[in-house]
Amino acid sequence: MPSQYAPEKDVWAHLSFALKWEGIDLAVLDGLFRVIPADEITNIIKGVMTGRQSRRLWFLYEWLLDTVLDIPDSGLVRAVDIVDEKRQFGLRVGTLSTRHRIRNNLPGTRAFCPMVRKTPMLAALSGAGFAERTREIAGRVHPDLLTRAAAFLMLKDSRASYKIESETPSPDRVQRWADTIAQAGNTRLSVSTFEELQKTVIGDGRFVHLGLRTEGGFVGEHDRETSFPLPDHISARHTDLPSLISGIVAYDERSGHGELDPVVTAAVEAFGFVYIHPFEDGNGRVHRWLLHHVLAASGFAPPGIVFPISAVMLRDMKEYQSVLESYSKRLLPWVKWQATPNSNVEVLNDTASWYRYFDATAHAEYIYRCVQTTIEKDLPAEVDYLRAFDWFSERVSGIVDMPRRTLDLLHRFLRQNGGVLSERARAKEFAQLTAEEVTRIEAWYAESAVVVHASV
Repeated sequence: MPSQYAPEKDVWAHLSFALKWEGIDLAVLDGLFRVIPADEITNIIKGVMTGRQSRRLWFLYEWLLDTVLDIPDSGLVRAVDIVDEKRQFGLRVGTLSTRHRIRNNLPGTRAFCPMVRKTPMLAALSGAGFAERTREIAGRVHPDLLTRAAAFLMLKDSRASYKIESETPSPDRVQRWADTIAQAGNTRLSVSTFEELQKTVIGDGRFVHLGLRTEGGFVGEHDRETSFPLPDHISARHTDLPSLISGIVAYDERSGHGELDPVVTAAVEAFGFVYIHPFEDGNGRVHRWLLHHVLAASGFAPPGIVFPISAVMLRDMKEYQSVLESYSKRLLPWVKWQATPNSNVEVLNDTASWYRYFDATAHAEYIYRCVQTTIEKDLPAEVDYLRAFDWFSERVSGIVDMPRRTLDLLHRFLRQNGGVLSERARAKEFAQLTAEEVTRIEAWYAESAVVVHASV
């Protein structure tokens, strides 16, 4: 900012400057309001009762601290939004507080309300019409083909979500989680919803505490010799979990059904959940399930369509990890903790507001990029693959009868070997094909992709 904008060296000047030019940082304000005497805030507001920024300050003070200052209700002045939509994402329609003449368009409640800045990137992505583009793609595809593509994408996302956690589950567990992803968006969130999801993820809970944690938690390693905790991220205190998880539920009720940009909402809920880390195990997969939940519940994802966001994350784990650490690394030095006898951590200071009110801008930008990739690459690629497979299968079936599983195997061998049936496959699984039939099949395989692209 030019030097003439520099505020005077007093609390009100800096607060007014911040609210006008920088947007709302609830974590900073929450911490500040708890150390500034209430009388000082009262005098500031009474000095400029009708001012836009003083009324915003007044509302935020009473909202964050759940208190009422000794100030009469505001007169009939023009109402303003608490969230400046030019700078941050807020609800499309806010609720009027007649006391302050402020429209409360905050996306959450005091229990959980991360904010997202409207950066040039997010403004462009938010206005790019990705939801409409997805419906357009879906509308050009035969329903049966779309159903098959969706089923594969769900399975792909489920498998990737386990791989991100370095787990190799049985095929039935992968399928169960894919079925769970398919149901995302069909129910309202609650603590019990999250607990049921954890049970589905874990499967065998004999060695894992199911439900909200009853002690501390962290992400990281242990010293090999002493078992001393070496945290990369420290989870919210277990005593704060009921409030924080209820806060995510309330945020979803308030913003998760189209009242706020759906991708922004999905990023806030999902990363908020994983930072809180409410469970002993299973947090990562539930965190990624939340992305599907919000996109489906808001109508951003057409019915039956799943964006395989976990697969995009898996393809570039370095970027995913970087986004996770963009907040957790900065938070870690501020958490005071000590090791417990069972090699866990015990948090010694009040950390709840840092999980309630973090800035989720980087997370929203990342999830938007993931969604963009799935819409522009993964979904069309899967549809094209199935079209090519169907075209190929129809021609092969015209010269030889094969069960579907054998056709799948033939197609997979060709795909894995650059469109040529290997000598081993000719001698074993497909020894009954003649040399002329193999030549025709290889030609059809090569032609199938060309035909599909030409038709599109």
